[in-house]
Amino acid sequence: MSNEKDLFANKVVAQMMEQDRFSQWLGIEVLEIKEGYSKIKMTIREEMVNGFGIIHGGIAFSLADSAFAFACNNRNILSVALDTSINFIKPIHIGDVITAEAKELHNGKSTGLYQIEIRNQNDHLVAQFKGLCYRTDKSLI
Repeated sequence: MSNEKDLFANKVVAQMMEQDRFSQWLGIEVLEIKEGYSKIKMTIREEMVNGFGIIHGGIAFSLADSAFAFACNNRNILSVALDTSINFIKPIHIGDVITAEAKELHNGKSTGLYQIEIRNQNDHLVAQFKGLCYRTDKSLI
């Protein structure tokens, strides 16, 4: 059962998604939001692959980056990426449904650290992303 903080976190993410044209273009669907946590998914389309017929790395990065943004901003404190990295583990193909789950490892006054796992429809880990954010003194809504 959701508590008030999680309900507010969902409201913040809903407003972020409303303005986030790139996440909309990716076809991202928000599955679950809790304070400091997000889980989202998308389906890989033909125009998202590179010359090798597998997903362009920027697509997987972008999904993870959106999950990171939703997790680190959902307390309504505008937070921006300071450092990110991704490891590509398995190829992703057209038609695959990939899910990114962002978990908070550290929630500090000025920084936050997040681990994001991307899994395919067979629950195989296909990429792993780490993000460090800087917390500003501004609110989102």
